Amino acid sequence: MHQNNLSDLHRFIDRPTSTWSGRNDGAGAAHRRVHQAVTSLGQGAPDSADAVFIGFASDEGVRRNGGRQGAADGPAALRSALGQLALAQGRNSLRHTDLALLDAGDVVVSSDLEEGQKKLAAAVRASVDAGVLPVVLGGGHEVAFGTYTGVADSRTRKTAGSATSQQPGRLGILNLDAHFDVRRAEQPTSGTPFYQALTRERAADTSCRYTVLGISEANNTQELFDTAHELGADYVVDEDCGVLNQQALLSTVREFVASVDIIYLTLDLDVLPASIAPGVSAPAGYGVPLEIINVVLKEVAASGKLAAFDVAELNPSFDSDGRTAQTAARLIHTVLTYYTPLSSAAPSLR
Repeated sequence: MHQNNLSDLHRFIDRPTSTWSGRNDGAGAAHRRVHQAVTSLGQGAPDSADAVFIGFASDEGVRRNGGRQGAADGPAALRSALGQLALAQGRNSLRHTDLALLDAGDVVVSSDLEEGQKKLAAAVRASVDAGVLPVVLGGGHEVAFGTYTGVADSRTRKTAGSATSQQPGRLGILNLDAHFDVRRAEQPTSGTPFYQALTRERAADTSCRYTVLGISEANNTQELFDTAHELGADYVVDEDCGVLNQQALLSTVREFVASVDIIYLTLDLDVLPASIAPGVSAPAGYGVPLEIINVVLKEVAASGKLAAFDVAELNPSFDSDGRTAQTAARLIHTVLTYYTPLSSAAPSLR
């Protein structure tokens, strides 16, 4: 666990979170669930914490991009589903379950998306530099530019590079997504964050690698593929992300991790098949199997290079049975329980 230095985090938050709740089977570690590991920042933070939740209640980017609105309600649904999950270890488990978690509350976006992204960036930057993993609960995928900016501008990134170089560390952005989200547009949307990020990196002459797993050739125009190629993006299409391709995909992920100094990991829930994740802004007709997404999250969380993680596009208004929220919660649980802090030795998952 890391010592907190998050006293100013509340300055960037628009809405405090309500108290987490869930089933209570009794006192002590033997009965512990996620909701019992969470302290709201306004209630006084513990001396140390592993991660801090930051909600990004926005679907303004989805509206601008012509998608199905409703993702602004995603943070509350994610908290509700995640709070119920147990913190337990099976035989030979590598999970870390003695977690101390904070909840900072929500950045709330109405029509001023750009201001919301600035607030989120400041909150993420403060968390990263305090040595506490920010877990950002979206919200549309416009959340990504805020999370990226917070990591990119952090002191942690600046010191992650070579001691002999004046350049900040090489940033790796790993996006689990059916879409590139590299649209060119007059204003930011849920479809533009990685175009914004990569053009910002080019303008600053800094080193950044963008890799996407799960790209759908049926849901990205040739213009988007051409833009991704122009920006130097790496990707694996959804048809090559099946269970039979798991070892090759893990090799790709491990090569990505080895090539960068610090990682921003982003999960767009529309990378999953619509049968598993119907409650998203743009459901996937094909998608990547849940077990593949889970094993990739394990690998990156345990790498010792993960600086920030966000989850995007949960749309509770299209998730009548809570299936998508429950799936997303389980994946967040994977990241939290396999997370190895920056610069720490990662346990082997092989």
